[in-house]
Amino acid sequence: MKSIVIEKPDTLVLAERPIPEPAAGDVRVKVKLAGICGSDSHIYRGHNPFAKYPRVIGHEFFGVIDAVGEGVSRARVGGRVSVDPVISCGHCYPCSIGKPNVCTSLVVLGVHRDGGFSEYAVVPAKNAFTIPDAIADKHAVMVEPFTIAANVTGQVNPTENDIALIYGAGPMGLTTVQALKGVYNVKEVIVADRIDERLEMAKESGADWVINNGQQSLQDFLDEKGLKPTLIVDAACHPSILQEAISLASPAARIVLMGFSSDPCQIVQQGITGKELSIYSSRLNANKFPVVIGWLEKGLIDPDKLVTHTFNYHHVTDAIELFEKDQRHCCKVLLTFSE
Repeated sequence: MKSIVIEKPDTLVLAERPIPEPAAGDVRVKVKLAGICGSDSHIYRGHNPFAKYPRVIGHEFFGVIDAVGEGVSRARVGGRVSVDPVISCGHCYPCSIGKPNVCTSLVVLGVHRDGGFSEYAVVPAKNAFTIPDAIADKHAVMVEPFTIAANVTGQVNPTENDIALIYGAGPMGLTTVQALKGVYNVKEVIVADRIDERLEMAKESGADWVINNGQQSLQDFLDEKGLKPTLIVDAACHPSILQEAISLASPAARIVLMGFSSDPCQIVQQGITGKELSIYSSRLNANKFPVVIGWLEKGLIDPDKLVTHTFNYHHVTDAIELFEKDQRHCCKVLLTFSE
């Protein structure tokens, strides 16, 4: 089989590897579609501190089970599945309180263990979620990105009366817009970004207000519209954002950090306690695949609004470079693996 392997930073090869056999409790997935994420690019470029090399990247993928290991029902063969990349121990403290995404021995497919940018991938059977027939392949491959939004919204429990501000109109910001509007019917959703074309995508995904905060003061914009955010999501991950979010937030607001910036940020504690703000962080997803599959079945979200490009996996280098360089026109890029 062919696999996309990062041998070391900046070295990607299309390698010929033996087709793996599923161990006990595992299934083998014949991959049909996979999505490129920013973290795939970070591993390729050597910017992910958790990655080990060589590594088959890819943690957003969909396919069909073609073999099962011992202890897995043969009835699963032929099943269409989307794969949760979060592999956890099930018994540490985080796992015991429903947070397997921060398991003390966390393994993420495509980061710590070979992922889905391959013609075949072996994964734990419990991580392969059945996709109902009514959900198209091109939507099934987008389950994982939307679980990031499901994890965020699941922590802060948005209401119809919320005024939400989202920093960043990349894939994570846009999935969150769709969740807030389509699932939770949030009254007002504001999106801030510095790229006008991304702001147009935010409008298509349901944003009520958009602002280019590279050209206009966000504070002035909110004051002018009489908006005081009760829920703020940082999907842009710049160290200056948290302090600004604290100052813009309504009293009793919730702030969610989605990113992994290693740069320090300065905050004034009084701004948090004076308004009794709640600050959350969100990493990966905690058992959210069934939630997002349910959203897709009900038509509450539309992944088509995020997918801008599709490449055959042989052209993965071109696909990643487009994803990295063309933020104006490129949002979600899919790779096809089927013949």
